Amino acid sequence: MTHSLTPRDKGNLPALGAPPLIRLDAYVAEDGSTVVNGHLLDMGGTRPPNETILDAVAMFARTLGAPVAATVIDRTAQQVARLRVHPDGSSRTIGEEEDLPPGRERTAAEEEAFPPLARVERIIQHAQREELHAAFVLASALREHLTLRRGAEDELSLEARAIEAYLAYLRGDYMLSTVLALTVARIRCRTDLNRAAPDVARATAAWQRLWDEGQVATRGQELLHMWERLSAAGLLQEASHHAMAQAVRSRLAQGDRSVPQGSAPAAAALTAGPGRAPAPAAPEDKPLKPTRRGLRRFTRRAGRSPGQSS
Repeated sequence: MTHSLTPRDKGNLPALGAPPLIRLDAYVAEDGSTVVNGHLLDMGGTRPPNETILDAVAMFARTLGAPVAATVIDRTAQQVARLRVHPDGSSRTIGEEEDLPPGRERTAAEEEAFPPLARVERIIQHAQREELHAAFVLASALREHLTLRRGAEDELSLEARAIEAYLAYLRGDYMLSTVLALTVARIRCRTDLNRAAPDVARATAAWQRLWDEGQVATRGQELLHMWERLSAAGLLQEASHHAMAQAVRSRLAQGDRSVPQGSAPAAAALTAGPGRAPAPAAPEDKPLKPTRRGLRRFTRRAGRSPGQSS
C-alpha cells in the first residue's frame, strides 16, 4: 500500500479533497480511555466518553462546514454506534442501512485521509517514551477499527493485533498478550503457513510467561499443534524455533509452570518486528451489538453546548 509514515499536519483533519461524509472513527476502551482518529483524548477527569467524542466530531464538522459520519466502537457498552454529526453540533445515531456504503473505494478514501501507518508511528512514539497505557489503547483502537472495516484476516488488521500483543507483553499482561499473539498465529497458520513460524514464536514467548496451570496446558497444546504442523511441512528453518518447539513440548510433558528468565529465543521472537494476525475465535472479537437508532447518549440537538446531550 502507498501510505505515508508521516502524520498529517493541521490537527489530523481530513484531506480537503476527500469525498463528503468521510467517516471518522472513535473508540472507548474498557477503562473509559477515549480515542478519536488515532489520538487519545484528554477528558479532564470528569467528562463522559460520549460527550468527548461528540465534541471532537462536531469540531470536524464545523471545520469542514459539512456533516460528518462517525463509527464509535464502545467496549464499555459492548456496542458499535454509527453517528451523523452536523456543523451546528446536532447529532443522531443512524442505522447500519443509513451508514456510508461499504467497499474498497470508501475504505481507501478514509484511509487516505487518516493513514493507518501514521497511527502506527504515533503508537511507536508513545511506546518509546514508555507511555505504555496510551500506546496500548491506541493499538487496540486501530486493531478494532481495521478489523471492523477490513476483516480479521486483512494484513493491516493482523499487523495491528501483533503490535497490540507486543504492547500487552511490555505492560506485563502476559495472558492478554498470549491470547492476542495466538490469534495472530492461528490465522497465519490457516491462511499462509509459510509465514507462520515467527508468529507462533511470538505467541510462545508470551505463553512462556504464564503461571496459571490450566492456561499453560490449554494454550500450550495449541502451540504444540502449530509447531508440529510447521515441522511436518518442513518450515522450521531457525534453531531458535526448534528450541521453542522443544520448550513447549517439555513444559507440557513435565507440567512445568516456572517462568524462564531472560530467555534469548523468547526475547528475539517477540522483538523481531511487526507482521502477525488475529482470529475470530478470540474473546475480544465477539461481534459487538449495533446501537439502536436514536440512542440518547450520542444524540444532541442543535445549539446544545458541550456536555448537554438531549
